[in-house]
Amino acid sequence: MQLIVYILAYPLLWIISKLPHRIFYSFSDFICFWVYSVAGYRKKVVDENLRLAFPEKTDKELHIIKRKFYSHLIDTFLEMVKTMDLSKEDVKKKYTISNIEVLQELEKTKSVLLVCSHYANWEWNVSINNYVNSKGYAVYQKIENKYFEALVKKIRSRWNTTPITQQDTVKTVMRNKQNNVIGVFGMVSDQSPMVSKAQYWSKFMGIKVPVFTGAEALARKLDLAVVFLKVSKVKRGYYNAEFIPITESGANTEEREITDRFLRETEKQIEEAPEYYLWSHRRWKHRHKVPQEFQ
Repeated sequence: MQLIVYILAYPLLWIISKLPHRIFYSFSDFICFWVYSVAGYRKKVVDENLRLAFPEKTDKELHIIKRKFYSHLIDTFLEMVKTMDLSKEDVKKKYTISNIEVLQELEKTKSVLLVCSHYANWEWNVSINNYVNSKGYAVYQKIENKYFEALVKKIRSRWNTTPITQQDTVKTVMRNKQNNVIGVFGMVSDQSPMVSKAQYWSKFMGIKVPVFTGAEALARKLDLAVVFLKVSKVKRGYYNAEFIPITESGANTEEREITDRFLRETEKQIEEAPEYYLWSHRRWKHRHKVPQEFQ
């Protein structure tokens, strides 16, 4: 069944990746109409999340954010497909970097953990490795369909990037450290962990939730430099990245310092342009389950 689904879907994905810019985004508008106006994909989740995060905004303001979010959501998905056809020269035009020297300076002496959120176009973040001298890694979660898993790995392997699973990250960093190999590890860190596995709860957009602390644990244990990746959407199909240093030495930070700084930077990014965050994700679903020690 997995192979049949892949065989049926791949030709469509390939055709979409070949569409010229204007037709590509016209097609995105068409899909958005069906997803938003007809299917109503996760509208209740999006509405609830926006009201939780922005209780001070009016219904009209929230509706505008929601409508823009759905347009961006479909753009992001299709832009991931577009990666199949983007050359290194093309992506450098569409995804620019304002201060690459920050990352290049850090990677001269030690491995760097690049943390980001589900904001703007997180799939094109892998193109950053076109600019670094070290080996680049993209930490990801495996896909159940093994054929799409292979395709996504192939797509993410472009532009000097090696995809690794979350489970393989620690041993990869340790192996590199033993062999004096410097690497840049990109990790999306705003996931919602299972309550049973949550080691830390903190406020995110004013609401206390379980927080993913794997990035901090990795940085403190193996003394990695940590940088927050702030991405702005310049215009449709075009993004700009900025590197915000969190620490040059994870081993010299206080417990939760890295995690809290990441949360604050993510909040600032969302508040600047909320329509580009992944509001369809159930990020605040555990807000009523706060353990006594974190209340």
